[in-house]
Amino acid sequence: MQVKELKATVLMVAGAVAAMASHAVLAQEQVVKIGLVAPVTGPIAHWGKDNVNGARMAIDELNAKGIVLGGKKAKFELLAEDDASDPKQATAAAQKLADAKVNGVIGHVTSGTTIPASRIYADAGIPQISPSATNPKYTQQGFKTAFRVVANDSQLGGTLGRYAVQIAQAKSIAVIDDRTAYGQGVADEFIKGAKSKNPNINIVARQYTHDKATDFNAILTAIKAKNPDLVFFGGMDAVGGPMLRQMKALGINAKFMGGDGVCSESLGALAGDALTDNSVVCAEAGGVEDSQKKGLDEFKAAYKKKFDMEVQIYAPYVYDAVMLMVNAMQKANSPEPQKYLPELAKMQYKGVTGNIAFDSRGDVKDGTLTLYTYKGGKRSMIAVTH
Repeated sequence: MQVKELKATVLMVAGAVAAMASHAVLAQEQVVKIGLVAPVTGPIAHWGKDNVNGARMAIDELNAKGIVLGGKKAKFELLAEDDASDPKQATAAAQKLADAKVNGVIGHVTSGTTIPASRIYADAGIPQISPSATNPKYTQQGFKTAFRVVANDSQLGGTLGRYAVQIAQAKSIAVIDDRTAYGQGVADEFIKGAKSKNPNINIVARQYTHDKATDFNAILTAIKAKNPDLVFFGGMDAVGGPMLRQMKALGINAKFMGGDGVCSESLGALAGDALTDNSVVCAEAGGVEDSQKKGLDEFKAAYKKKFDMEVQIYAPYVYDAVMLMVNAMQKANSPEPQKYLPELAKMQYKGVTGNIAFDSRGDVKDGTLTLYTYKGGKRSMIAVTH
């Protein structure tokens, strides 16, 4: 054989070996599917898009790390579904993800969608972490697959109720809720919290609306006649903003309070000039104290740089939920739900939203709350509390 022919043969063999090695590496890759369900259409689409963005940040970072699970490189894929904050659409989305055999699910946003969907995930054995559902019923169902990374309504509503009596010095309170699992739950807990500090607190009105309402004149006129110091609303910012506008138009000067549903960066745009300085107090079902604030601030800056918008509220919790889920997979050295679920249940994780660990029900241990007001149309932190 000529030297030239020998060189050509060597090169050909080397190329074939390299190609085989490349194919072997590709064969060692595995797709890990992370489902996410959020309302990217409907009245709170801004919340849903915020959550999708938070998940994308986590997925992009994870793929850049080249994580190996069970000897195979993991390629993480986000399967995002829209539930439009509708319970029926939520269960359809959950079934779609279960049929796709996702490795885990982050979602849903509201309690009214999270609770019915949770049974589908439980039946399929798929771990579910909600970044924002606060109704206690979610984790009281006994599903071993259900977790949340935020405080529940007992903590959220109760804290706001105590604040209304102790700090805001309210003597007469009107309560409105939107009849959703979230709105009704947080309003009930608010009343319990208020009464725990003053059993004789005067709840002058209990009114109801729905989560797509735009006209509140009838209930607000009835409330105005009672002349309350404070109005509490259990519902979302898409309803709370217009409600504030109509309160102003009717000359109701009471302080306005709400849970995390109204506590977004969008409330200023939704309420317009009705959102005067210090007129609203709300709470985010989470938050970090001074020692951990730097990490959260860095996340928010990175989010703004990547998406050219501010965090609404729960994108950091979505980000942490994805990272936490994958961390459990790494501890189990497997993305298979039945293998990493036990690790997820006993996780001790330091995230951008603080330290995360779960109790036996799947509730976050020592959940924090952040109280906010608004100044110049922007959220302004009052305090982080437990």
